[in-house]
Amino acid sequence: MVALAILRVEKLKSFGNIGGSEKHTARLQDTPNADPTKTNIRIIGSRDERSLTDVVQELIQSRTKHQPRKDAVLCSEIFLSASPEYFRPDDPSIAGTWDDKKMWDFTNASQKWLMEKYGDKCVRADLHLDESTPHIHAYIVPINEKTKRLSYKEMFGGSQAQGRLKLSQLQDSYAAALTPLGIERGVKGSKAKHIQVQEYYQAVNSKPLSLELERFAPFPGETAQELLERINNDRRIQALNHQLADRRRIIELERRASLSSIASEKLRQKLETRVVELEKENLDWRLKADLMRDLPLEDVAWQLGLDPVQGRWKGYGHIININGSKFYDFSPSSQQGGGGAIDLVMHVNECSFKEAIAWLSDRFGEAEVQRAAIAQAQKVVAEILQIEPQPQFTLPVEDQTLWQAVSDYLTRQRGIPSNFVQALHERGLVYADDQQNAVFVMRNLDGQETGAFLRGTTGENNTFKGYHKGMKRSDSWFYFHLGGQTKGQVERAVLCKSPIEALSMATLELVEAKGMLQQRTMYLAVDSVRNLPVDFLQNVPLVEMAFDNDDLGNKTALDIVELLNHATKAKSKLKGKDWNEQLLEKLYSQQQKRSLQQEL
Repeated sequence: MVALAILRVEKLKSFGNIGGSEKHTARLQDTPNADPTKTNIRIIGSRDERSLTDVVQELIQSRTKHQPRKDAVLCSEIFLSASPEYFRPDDPSIAGTWDDKKMWDFTNASQKWLMEKYGDKCVRADLHLDESTPHIHAYIVPINEKTKRLSYKEMFGGSQAQGRLKLSQLQDSYAAALTPLGIERGVKGSKAKHIQVQEYYQAVNSKPLSLELERFAPFPGETAQELLERINNDRRIQALNHQLADRRRIIELERRASLSSIASEKLRQKLETRVVELEKENLDWRLKADLMRDLPLEDVAWQLGLDPVQGRWKGYGHIININGSKFYDFSPSSQQGGGGAIDLVMHVNECSFKEAIAWLSDRFGEAEVQRAAIAQAQKVVAEILQIEPQPQFTLPVEDQTLWQAVSDYLTRQRGIPSNFVQALHERGLVYADDQQNAVFVMRNLDGQETGAFLRGTTGENNTFKGYHKGMKRSDSWFYFHLGGQTKGQVERAVLCKSPIEALSMATLELVEAKGMLQQRTMYLAVDSVRNLPVDFLQNVPLVEMAFDNDDLGNKTALDIVELLNHATKAKSKLKGKDWNEQLLEKLYSQQQKRSLQQEL
C-alpha cells in the first residue's frame, strides 16, 4: 500500500496545557503504550533542565512586544509521522519495528522541514521510538514577526474555512518534503479522523471481548461430528461469522475506496499541472503570434506623412492602396506594390533595407521593428519556397568493377555470408563506389532512397565511415526484412547502431534459428534517438535494442525506452563485444571445431 504523510496540529492555550503535553511527550508520567526499554531522541532544542513551559515563556517575552491575550494560543503541538507501510514495508502490522535507514531518512527530512518552516519558533521537537511507529512531537510558538504578537490565526488559520485551508497547505508542504522518500500526501478533503491520545489509552486498557468457549466443551459421549454441528448451529457463532464476513467486506470496500481516492487525487494533481502547462503554452503561442504579425501598414503610412483620402493614402506624389499586409502605389510615376512595413518604408522614403529598419525603430521602437523584420523574413522565405525546387538526394556513383573487393571485405573480414551479401547487392541495398567504399543504401519507410552510409574497405584497419552528403538524415535508414511472410506486417524490429551490426545480428539469429525466422523481422540501423521512427515502431509488437554494452550504447537504449516503453535490450552472449565481433568469434570457434574433427 501507499505510505502516507501524517500531520496534526493541536492548540495549547495555557501554560498548564503546555506542561500537560510535556508530561506525555517527555515521559514525565506513566504512558501505557510506551516501551520503557526504548529511548526517545530530541532532534530540536537543548536538553537542559528547563521545562517546556519555561522555554516557551522565555521566547514569548524576548520576541513579542505585547502581553498575550487571555484567549491567545501560546504554543502549538505538531504531530508528524508516516503510515506504517513506510517504516516496515515488509509487514506493516508488526508494531514496534522499523527499518533504521527509513526511520532516519524520515527524521532528517522532518527536522529539515521544521527548521526551514519555523526556524527558532520551533522550540523543541522529540522523536518518539518507544511506541508502535516512529513519530515526532514538535512545539511551535506562533509569533507574528510583523506585529510582534502571538498569532495562531496568522500561522495556522483562524476560522473554520481559513483553518482548513491553512492546515491543507501545511499538509501539502510537509508531504512535499517527504515525497523523495516515497511518502505521499493523503487525499485532500478526506473524512478520515484520528482518535485522541486519551481515547486510545482507554481503548487499549479496556477489558477485551471474549467468547464463552466453555459453552462449547464436548458433552459426555458427544462425537466430534455432533460437536461440530452444535457449534455451527449456535446462534452466537452464526452471528459472529456474519459480523466477521461483513467486517471483511467493509475492510475490502474501504481499501478499494482508499486506493480509488488516492488514484483520483493523483489524477487531479496531474490535470492541474497540465492546465498550468497548457495556459503557459497558450501564452507562449500568443506571444509568438504577436511577434510574427507585421506592423499595421496604416500606422506606418501615417508615420511616413501620408494621409487617408477616399480610401487611399496620399502624399509626396504617392497614391497608395493598403490591403492587409500588402500595398500598391497607383501613382503614374510608380505603379508598383509590395508587402510589409519595411517594403512600404523603402518605397516611400526611397531608402535601403538598413535605413528602413532604422527608421521603423526610431518611430515604433525595437520590439515593433523586430516584428516587422520577422514578417519580412517570412515573406522572403515564402517567395523562395515557391521558386526554389526541393533538393533531390543523389546516391554515390556505383563502380561495378570494385564490387568484388567490397564483397570480399564484407564476407572475409566481417564474416557476413556471401549469399546474404549478394542478395542485398541484387536488391540494390549495398554496392561499391569509385573509392571502393561499401555503400549501404538508406531509405525512408516508403522505400524511397534518401541517403547512404559509406564504409571504407581499402587497406588494413580502414576506419573510414560516414554519411553521403545531401542525405535527409531524419528520414533515412538502412534496413531489411527477414523471416515470416514476405508481404506480412513487421512483427519484430531489431535496432542496431550501424549497417554492419545489423547484418551481423541477422546472421547470428539466422544461425541460431537454422536459417528460418518465424516472425517477420526488420533489422534497422539507428545511431541516435534523433532519427528513431517512433510512430512506426510503436505499432511493432516486439522491439529489441542491439546496441553495444558500453556507456554510449546503454545511454542510447535508455533514451529509446523513454520513447518506446515496450522496447527491450537484446541479450549478448559475449560481454564487451559488439555483434560483429561476436559473429567473428562464433565463426572462428566453428572453424576450430571443424579442424579438430578433421584431425580426428
